[in-house]
Amino acid sequence: MVTQYGIKYAVNLITAHFGDLVAKVCECLLRRGHLTLQAIVRSTELTSSQVKNSLLVLIQHNCVQAFILDQTGEHGDGAKQSTQYIALFDNIIQRWRFPKFLTMVSKKLDKQCVELLEGLLQHGRLTLKQMFDRAKSGQNEGDDVVQEAFVKLLNAHFIERCPASEPVLTNPTKEEEAARKRAAKSGKILEVQETLEQRVVEAAMPTEALRFLFATETEPTADGGKDKSNSSSVTPGEKRKHDAIESKAESGATDEQVVLWRANIDEFIRHLRHKACIENVRARFDDGAVIVFGAMLEATRSAEKKVKTENSVPLSLSSIYEEVIKSEEGRNITFDRVRASLVQLSCPPFVKAANESYSVDFKKIIELAQHEEVESIVLKRYGRDAYRMFRLLSNSGHLLETDKVADATFVEKKETPIILYKLWKDDYLQLEKLQIGVKQTPFQLWKVNKSTLKVHVLDEMFHAAFNLSQRVAFELEHEKELSNVLQDKRVNRLRKRLLLESSQMKLDDAIMLFHDF
Repeated sequence: MVTQYGIKYAVNLITAHFGDLVAKVCECLLRRGHLTLQAIVRSTELTSSQVKNSLLVLIQHNCVQAFILDQTGEHGDGAKQSTQYIALFDNIIQRWRFPKFLTMVSKKLDKQCVELLEGLLQHGRLTLKQMFDRAKSGQNEGDDVVQEAFVKLLNAHFIERCPASEPVLTNPTKEEEAARKRAAKSGKILEVQETLEQRVVEAAMPTEALRFLFATETEPTADGGKDKSNSSSVTPGEKRKHDAIESKAESGATDEQVVLWRANIDEFIRHLRHKACIENVRARFDDGAVIVFGAMLEATRSAEKKVKTENSVPLSLSSIYEEVIKSEEGRNITFDRVRASLVQLSCPPFVKAANESYSVDFKKIIELAQHEEVESIVLKRYGRDAYRMFRLLSNSGHLLETDKVADATFVEKKETPIILYKLWKDDYLQLEKLQIGVKQTPFQLWKVNKSTLKVHVLDEMFHAAFNLSQRVAFELEHEKELSNVLQDKRVNRLRKRLLLESSQMKLDDAIMLFHDF
């Protein structure tokens, strides 16, 4: 769900990067959902040419996805198809995290990889030839050096092939929709229904056989042609699929010269999610447990198919120990110490044990981190008494009467309803009134609704991020005006801006915890 301040924050990012015209088209799609070109023109009151150019910019930078909506006629009169455009909110807010992505690659890979990735982040989508030309224009690097850096990024899954330009999305028939609703009522469907944005992204995504495939022309084959199966991290079967699907461009360019590539945002968010989990473990356990936990994440990373994985694949104790001793700091850890660390990590259940195998409980770790973040907000904003009340209601998971809250938290009974009303007014608590007798005063019952609270807290964070970004922009403008002012004033301005930007980075970590993880 995209909140109101989430939309404002996303539009502000697009305005800063691409200007008011592109931002107007983007805001229209964020607020109204998927639209045709004509509908966007009518809504924005821009010319068709202006809307087309804005959409091209947004598509180039992976902020909008075009798709064909296939709607079957109600009276069996065939299918009606129309090209629709949908804003990708998740991709838009990632633009603020580009420096984090570059820092991550600089730590794991070399400088040439960073420069290639920087080009993709800056331009959105590039062909291999465009990446090579850009790299060689900056430095006198040969094709072999650039290709080696490209393959490193691809093997690490930091880059991927671009999605299909216009995937076809079919609406479910009335019979399918009715069957789904009946199953939902009977309790047979428990999973959350996918949003349209998720369905479009999934439909446009290349198959796993192609997504990270890099084929180059190498040595001549027996029939005199060229073998294009020299690829990165693919099986012979996947290569054959690629050869069956892909063909050379008529102009004589190789496949890889015409294929568009982009940064793989999912992989970066997955790394940031793992980092957040490790920091959460570090705050509770010793270094040995942290090393064991990190080794489990490293061993199961390749098996994760989506960012919001609830549990990692199970690992045996010997497999975990084998991964632990691969690192320099892990070579001092004994087999028994690994076993003891796993026992530690099982309480709280960050690691689940079953049938002599162990798996990471990502869902539990993230939920606990979210819970602590909300408690921290309540403590700073409303004080310690409110914090104790909120903590009690959150942990209880059910309705509690006002006097019981006062007794359990040792707060004066006159003060308790005042504090609870304040939390309820700001949407941190849910209030229900129970009337027993006609003349009796209704009982006030309080609880924490974690699902609605999560959305509310996230919207508050987007609100704060929007305000901070506006303030940073204001400070940057003033810095330009103060170019001829005394050095001391300029230094103070710079310190103030750096402090604001540091606050932005910390706030973005919290946003990722509630939105991306």
